[in-house]
Amino acid sequence: MSWADAFRLAARSVVRRPGRAALTVVAVALAAALFTAMLTMAATAQGRVLNQLAKGGPLAGIQVAAAAPNPSQAGVDNPALGPSKPIDQTALDRIAKIRGVDVVLPVVTAQSLVAWPGHTATGGNDAGPSGSTGVVFDQLVGIDISDIGDFPVTLSAGRFPSPGSTTQVDVTPVLLARYGITGTATRSVVGSQIILGAPRGFRSSDGTPVFRSRWTKATIVGVVTQQAGSGGVLASLSLVQADQRWTAAGDPTVDPDAVRSPYAGLFVIASGLDAVSSVRAAIETVGYSTSAPENLIATVERYVHVVEIVLTGIGVIALAIASLGITNALLAAVRERRREIGILKAVGARDRDVLRSFLIEAGVMGALGGVIGTVLGLALARLVAAIVDGYLTSQGLAGVHVSTPYLLGIATVVGATVLAVGAGTIPARRAARLPAREAVEL
Repeated sequence: MSWADAFRLAARSVVRRPGRAALTVVAVALAAALFTAMLTMAATAQGRVLNQLAKGGPLAGIQVAAAAPNPSQAGVDNPALGPSKPIDQTALDRIAKIRGVDVVLPVVTAQSLVAWPGHTATGGNDAGPSGSTGVVFDQLVGIDISDIGDFPVTLSAGRFPSPGSTTQVDVTPVLLARYGITGTATRSVVGSQIILGAPRGFRSSDGTPVFRSRWTKATIVGVVTQQAGSGGVLASLSLVQADQRWTAAGDPTVDPDAVRSPYAGLFVIASGLDAVSSVRAAIETVGYSTSAPENLIATVERYVHVVEIVLTGIGVIALAIASLGITNALLAAVRERRREIGILKAVGARDRDVLRSFLIEAGVMGALGGVIGTVLGLALARLVAAIVDGYLTSQGLAGVHVSTPYLLGIATVVGATVLAVGAGTIPARRAARLPAREAVEL
C-alpha cells in the first residue's frame, strides 16, 4: 500500500464517520484555541510589563526626597526617603543632565483646607464656607497630568483631571475615609464639588497672627490611589502652584510651614531598568535621598514568569485531554472496522500499511483541529486585548496591542498533530495486529 493509498483510506474513514470525526476535531480545536489564546495573552502581558520596565515608566521611576518646607527646616528627615533639602529649578536641571535619566517630573504640594458642603469630616475643625462643617487640613499634590502615565498613580473611579485645569481634582480613599466614605461608596463622589482653601498667614494692625484663606471650588472627577506625593487631593500643576504662591506670599513668622521651595519632590524616570541603580547613586551624590521600587520590579518579573508557566500548563493539559479524545475515537473506530481491517489483511495489506493509515487519520484530525484552534485562539486573544486596551485607554494609561505570533501558531498546529499521532499510536498498533481471519469471523 502506497502513501497515497493510505491517505485515501484515512480520508474515506473520516468522511464515513463525520459526526465522530467532527467531535474529535472540535475537541482538538478547543484545546488548541485555549492553548494559543493563553500563551498569546501571557506573552502580551509579559511583553508589556517587561517592555515598560526596560524603557522606563512608574516601575523604573525614582522618587527624590521632598523638599524641606522652608529654609529653617532644611535637612529635616522625610520618614519615607530620609534627609532632604530644598529642590529648586537648578537642582532639577542638574538631575536632568545625569546620564541615564530619561525625564524628570516635578511634584508640587500646597497646604490646603478642605471643605465639602453637605458632608461632615471626622476630626474636622471649624465650619467652612457654604455650610460645610468639619473642615480638614490636607495637602494638594500637583503633577503634570499630561504625563500621568509616568507617575505611580492608579485610577479607581472616574477619570483624571484635564491637564492645566484649575477646577478639577481627584481625591484619595484616605481623604474620603475622613468623611466616612469607604469601599464601593467612593465611586459615588465623582461629580461632587469640594471647596479648597489656601491659607495665608499675616499680622493684624495690632500684631496679632491671623490666617486668611482663599477659597476655590473644584469638581471631583475621579478617585485615585497615588504615591506621587503626600496629600489627599491630586490636581494639576496650575491649580497647586497658584495655591502655593498664595500661601508663600504670607508672613513667614506667622506661618513658618509655608512652602518656600518650588518643588516638594521629583519623580525621575530612568532610561532603562538597568540604569536605575546608577541614576540613584548619581542623585544621592548631588545630595538628595532617593527611593525606587527595585524589589517590586524583581517580584513583578518573577510573578509574570509564574503566570506564563501556569497558563502554558493549562494549555498543555487541555491538549492532553484532547489527545485522549482522539485515542478513544480511534479505539472505537478499530472495533467498528475489524471486518474492514481483516479484508485489507486478506488482500495483502501489511501491518505497517494498516498502522500508517490509522496514524494518518489521527494526524489529519489533529492538524485540522490545530489549524482551527489556532485561528480561534488568536481571534479570542485579540478580542480580550481590545477590551483591555479600551479600558486602559479610558483610564488614561498605555494600551496593549497583540501582534500575530506566527511561530506560536505554527508550533500549536505541529504540536496538535504530533499529540494526535501519539494518541493514535495505541489504536493503530491494535488495528495493525488484527489477523486476516477477522474478515471471515465477523
